[in-house]
Parts: sequence; structure tokens; C-alpha cells
Amino acid sequence: MPTAAAMRALGRRLGGLLRPGDLVLLAGPLGAGKTTLVQGLGEALRVRGHVTSPTFVIARVHPPLGGGPGLVHVDAYRLGGLAEVDDLDLDLDGSVTVVEWGEGLAEDLSADRLEITIGFPAAGPGADPSGDEPRVVRIRGTGTRWTSSDRQHSPAG
Repeated sequence: MPTAAAMRALGRRLGGLLRPGDLVLLAGPLGAGKTTLVQGLGEALRVRGHVTSPTFVIARVHPPLGGGPGLVHVDAYRLGGLAEVDDLDLDLDGSVTVVEWGEGLAEDLSADRLEITIGFPAAGPGADPSGDEPRVVRIRGTGTRWTSSDRQHSPAG
């Protein structure tokens, strides 16, 4: 992704594919663009409230403005394991759930999930003060929801 705007646009495209009960796990270093991607998801899902990082509140719930699913946005950075994730009592069935820093913690929440890794090119983060430097995004679908032959759209498309 060449810019933050492109990352948001990817989030909007992904949001068009997501439905209630979907789980998305985001991995990547600080400043990689995880929350920027979720902002695009929130726009596509038409949820209430501005999507910001849930770092200090652990989880933010964004109810839908229309008939679509809500968005549950979790920052698992400070969580110690699946038991603490379970303690959040997330609405996994009625919402799209996105877990930042969920790698190694939240995979057991659903056999069907998207795992998205965002990173910097081999040179690492540059010195662009706007943060508008290229990112590398890898998207992997796990489970029948994302690997079945009836899936018609590619998230990166």
C-alpha cells in the first residue's frame, strides 16, 4: 500500500466482504497502519463513531448506523491470553470483530478468520513525517468461510 489513503481504501474493500460473525486478526509493528485499515472497514460497514485505536480501552464497540453488522475493535496488546480475550465478552456473532495484536491470542475465537499482516518494506519505516510511506500487506483466509470456492471477490482486488 503506497499511502494511508490506499490502506483505508483496502479497508473499505474488505468491509464490503465482511458479514456478522467474521473475525479479522491484524498483526504488524507500531505505526504500520492497522487502525487506518480498520477506519476503512468502519466506513464500509457504516458504523457509528470515529474509529480510533482502542489501545487504552482494550475494546471499542461501534454499533451499525443501518441494517449491517456493528464493529468490535479490540487491541489485544495488553492481554495475557485467550482467557482475557474471553473475559471481554465480545459479540462475535452479531458483529465484525477486528483484533489488533491478536496473533497467538485470538485464533481460537473462530476457525474462520482473515489474518492480515501489515509491515514495512525490507528497509523498514522511513523518515516520512506524514506516515505516508509504503506498507506491505499480506492477507490470509483461514477456514471454509475464506477458502470455499463460492467466494466471489478477492479482498485485495
